[in-house]
Amino acid sequence: MNTVYIALGSNLNNPIYHIEKGIRQINHIPLTYVERRSSLYKTRPVGPQNQADFINSVIRIKTDLEPIELLNQLQNIEKLHHRKRLKKWGPRTLDLDILLYNDIEMNHERLVIPHPEMINRDFVLIPLREITNMNFTLPKYGKLTKYIE
Repeated sequence: MNTVYIALGSNLNNPIYHIEKGIRQINHIPLTYVERRSSLYKTRPVGPQNQADFINSVIRIKTDLEPIELLNQLQNIEKLHHRKRLKKWGPRTLDLDILLYNDIEMNHERLVIPHPEMINRDFVLIPLREITNMNFTLPKYGKLTKYIE
């Protein structure tokens, strides 16, 4: 099975509910299960600040799905949460981003792995550190500890 790290974020309509339900729904994707999850973190939004704080988390899953198949499943879950893509970095009910998929590097029109912004976002790096270890290495970027204290 493949090891995949996924970031979850929400800042609309009871964000904790959307994160918790999203994790349960990911656990029901065929050939997939949630292996580990971080705590929930409350963070300021990236981009426009005139919106509510986000609740963020990172999970580690095991899956037999290929990256694009998994992306399709995650986007279907976002749709179930009435996710609307109206504005870059705008408010959202549920955002699901594939951060890492094994140690592959992928540049597809719909999906870039590792996630290109993950090393710039403490709301991803801190929960990622929580569910990995101090020696965890990010494909393409190197040691996780290089990016957080």
